[in-house]
Amino acid sequence: MEVLRADSVRRAPPDLAGRRALVVVPAYNEAEAIARTVRDLRRQAPWADVLVVNDGSTDETPERARAAGAKVLDLPVNLGIGGAVQTGYRYAHENGYDLAFQFDGDGQHRARRLADLARPLLAAEADLVVGSRFLRPRGATSSVGRIAGIRVLAAAVSAVTGRRITDPTSGFRGVGRCGIELFAQVYPQDYPEPESLVLAHKHGLRVTEVPAAMRRRRGGVSSIPFWVGVHYMAKVLLAVLMEALKAPVRLEGEVAR
Repeated sequence: MEVLRADSVRRAPPDLAGRRALVVVPAYNEAEAIARTVRDLRRQAPWADVLVVNDGSTDETPERARAAGAKVLDLPVNLGIGGAVQTGYRYAHENGYDLAFQFDGDGQHRARRLADLARPLLAAEADLVVGSRFLRPRGATSSVGRIAGIRVLAAAVSAVTGRRITDPTSGFRGVGRCGIELFAQVYPQDYPEPESLVLAHKHGLRVTEVPAAMRRRRGGVSSIPFWVGVHYMAKVLLAVLMEALKAPVRLEGEVAR
């Protein structure tokens, strides 16, 4: 798997050449951070539309997202991260977007780095690009215990896919048209980030990583709490293994580059 160096990537806006881009922001009770996140996206990545998928929030997340200028889809119940993100992919597919990016609503991701995800997709060098915290560690990463767990999971996903993956739990990622078509039809619900890498591999999508620094959370509560510890990691590893053993899903139409 090719690793793109951060210092070799220009910070100029990507040339979409008429293609349309959507940023999908899954959000559950992110009222403290969502407005700032949306404003950051609109300022740093004006070349992409912003869609906040309100995953059944009980606070002012949807109102603040709309006030900041995002389009908001309100889910009637909390579906979890997998269901919220797939809702965004379905919206992208139904509305003819060529690129779709996943971006957390808690303020950890850096909007100006979306261009780093976009360029390999626009150059047809990859179908799914993941922003990795560990290719060039800078900014906030995580606790020692959580990093150790991520490395174990990265080794498992790398072994299953035959590609070096350093940050399988990263929610900072982008896909092109074939990835939108695939994930709009089928997307893991329980542990979507690592499982979706295996799913993409099984359907022939090319996956690469680019360096991505993260901020600390600006509010809200993590969707993957630390207290689950070893039990959580065991469940994720089992889910990745089961995803690898499943037969490829029969899709409507052909998922093609």
